[in-house]
Amino acid sequence: MRILLVGSRGMLGRRLEESLRTRGELVTCARTGADIALDVTDRDAVLSAVISAKPSVIVNSTAWTAVDKAESETDAAFAVNSLAPGYLAEAADRLSAMLVHVSTDFVFDGTLGRAYVESDSVRPLSAYGRSKEEGERRVRSSCARHIIIRTQWLYGPDGKHFIATMLRLAREGKPLRVVCDQIGIPTCTVDVAESIGRLIDGGVAGTVHVASRGETSWHGFACEIMRLAGIPASVSPIATSEYPTPARRPAHSSLRNRVMEVTIGDRMPSWQDALAAYFHRWPPS
Repeated sequence: MRILLVGSRGMLGRRLEESLRTRGELVTCARTGADIALDVTDRDAVLSAVISAKPSVIVNSTAWTAVDKAESETDAAFAVNSLAPGYLAEAADRLSAMLVHVSTDFVFDGTLGRAYVESDSVRPLSAYGRSKEEGERRVRSSCARHIIIRTQWLYGPDGKHFIATMLRLAREGKPLRVVCDQIGIPTCTVDVAESIGRLIDGGVAGTVHVASRGETSWHGFACEIMRLAGIPASVSPIATSEYPTPARRPAHSSLRNRVMEVTIGDRMPSWQDALAAYFHRWPPS
């Protein structure tokens, strides 16, 4: 199996590179620091690079993840999150290759009152969410063989994320005021990358949710981070209305991994176990 990993230098991409190298011949793509230098917003460059590489599987982990900035830089966000997946889907379809594309819980509005399953209707609230939802539609319409992975609240040993921010603020003695009325599931990139590999191995297709089990608020997440780090910091719960942001967030966007449950089996850990394993393997310095 020849696998083309697009976005190999990102937070999830680095863990995917580790997981996918054990599953076939891996070729990496990124703007810099990869086997192939690629601007995913350039259609001609994408088609040329993918067709030349001749992969049987393409994994796209590239994304515009600046949720609030997407409100003011909407064209740039859509170029990466919507147009680029469409270009990759077009190239994949020409080769009859499988395209694995990573999406987000932000395609939902968070009003359902329970964890979302793959068949639930989408209704994004923000420019970022709309860009990701349109990216999903472009993949579905342009590539016969695809897996759309929805995941959420990612953290891991690479890149910037909530854990690093909380630890930095705590060590600086800054007050920790964290939203308590947005509910989701903290999910480690290591676990997502391994599940994606298993989905490819298992021949699963369509839309698949990949998140840890259970759910919490950002405040609950922050409290568990402080406990595991051994930092006696006080974390104050606040409402979303007390921390206004340019982009609206879904209030309750937990994902249930129903497709994995009925296909390859859901091996994702609880968010608490995953977080404890993360601190054990990569203890904060």
